[in-house]
Amino acid sequence: MDLIPLGAGIGAGLAVIGGALGIGRLAAAACEGTARQPEAAGLIRTNMLIAAGMIEGATLFAIVLCLLLKFVK
Repeated sequence: MDLIPLGAGIGAGLAVIGGALGIGRLAAAACEGTARQPEAAGLIRTNMLIAAGMIEGATLFAIVLCLLLKFVK
């Protein structure tokens, strides 16, 4: 029995869960920071979007690697 597709599926799922948790924590911290310092909302939002994009990029990279493992032996 070939376990590579199973491992690729589990890896992709873990990558998505990790990315979602990271972006969720990031958004919560940005909301808290904006509530504490409303005058810095623009800078906080900009930094949040940059960090969210980097997290999403790393998650997409991990998913692509998992799919490559699944289809390329």
